Amino acid sequence: MTQPLPRPARIALVSEHASPLADLGGPDAGGQNVYVAQLAGCLARRGHDVTVYTRRDRPDLPTLVRTEQGVKVVHVPAGPPTAVPKDELLACMPEFGAYLARLWRLTRPDVVHAHFWMSGMAALTGAGDAGIPVIQTYHALGTVKRRHQGSEDTSPPGRVDIETRIGREAHRIIATCADELGELTAMGLPRSRITVVPCGVDTEHFAPVPLADRAPGSPRRLLSVGRLVPRKGFDRAIKALAGVPDAELLIAGGPDAPLLFADPEAERLRKVAAEYGVAERVRLLGCVPQELMPHLMSSADLLLSLPRYEPFGIVPVEAMACGTPVVATAVGGQLDTVVDGVTGTLVPAADEEGYDLAATIRGLLDDPARRARYGAAGRAHALARFTWDEVTDGVSRVYAELVRTPQPSEVAR
Repeated sequence: MTQPLPRPARIALVSEHASPLADLGGPDAGGQNVYVAQLAGCLARRGHDVTVYTRRDRPDLPTLVRTEQGVKVVHVPAGPPTAVPKDELLACMPEFGAYLARLWRLTRPDVVHAHFWMSGMAALTGAGDAGIPVIQTYHALGTVKRRHQGSEDTSPPGRVDIETRIGREAHRIIATCADELGELTAMGLPRSRITVVPCGVDTEHFAPVPLADRAPGSPRRLLSVGRLVPRKGFDRAIKALAGVPDAELLIAGGPDAPLLFADPEAERLRKVAAEYGVAERVRLLGCVPQELMPHLMSSADLLLSLPRYEPFGIVPVEAMACGTPVVATAVGGQLDTVVDGVTGTLVPAADEEGYDLAATIRGLLDDPARRARYGAAGRAHALARFTWDEVTDGVSRVYAELVRTPQPSEVAR
């Protein structure tokens, strides 16, 4: 049995593009930012010395910020101090890694946990030959992105080879779902060094909101949430809406509402809505603050999560935590999080011949008793498997396998 992680352990989290301090909703700000922020905060509350290393993307950022939970966030000078799309950050990683190496020679962390493949490059460079254990979480894999995006994949050409090398050099890999585990082993990485620990959700924040505002006689409400990128499948939800009368579709995500008219994906979705004759029943909300999201989710009759592929997908878990039933594509982490026929309904990732997504949605909307069962089961499922305490327990067990427990003689020095 794995011994508990000794306290206070010095834990370094490397998250090169996803700062725990970032505002969510931008093109490169989403689930990974939440994961790093929540994991770091939970570890700090347990008495550990936690530092997150992320790239300085504004010239006015201080080198060190301390959060309310006691987490230290270090802004690493690597590349220009401006926003750079994550797919263009590869050239900055040698400088990032060299900075970590200099810091870690002075204050050696007990364990390093890298988030995303480029963070893994920097973390391994920083650890060097010092024997610092490095754990890798990819959050997304180049093999999956290439398979689904083809020529539209903007990743650097060598991404898959680098990801494979990182997996071989890292001491452990934490995958977030069974689908990712299968992808990693298909890359030739050893199963014995991979542990599956899901992403988490703040079940105190994401909780049912009683009497979420819905005017009497208002249309039935469908909700989709996520970054405004084509792979999220918002266009498919719009097309299905054409076959679901007396319903509205709200889409939350992307830039702030006043900026939606300049967003190319928002413009594309508006054209789809017009083409299918549902423009008056589709509302693009733009970025919805996190503090308002439980209210919005609780107000929905169904949460539609229809990505073409999804490394994990935290939105269905957040909806389930709010007691909202889910219709989700049977892809990636959604195969693990949504229990088909219990917490929601899994549907094909694309419109197969003879399959009618609109009919599935209508069937659920017309069956309030089944939706109530799904909602209650979803809340129970989130509480049982996806709280941040559960996730931190799983991650801590992996850390504990690698962190050497000080001997009494060393503690006395």
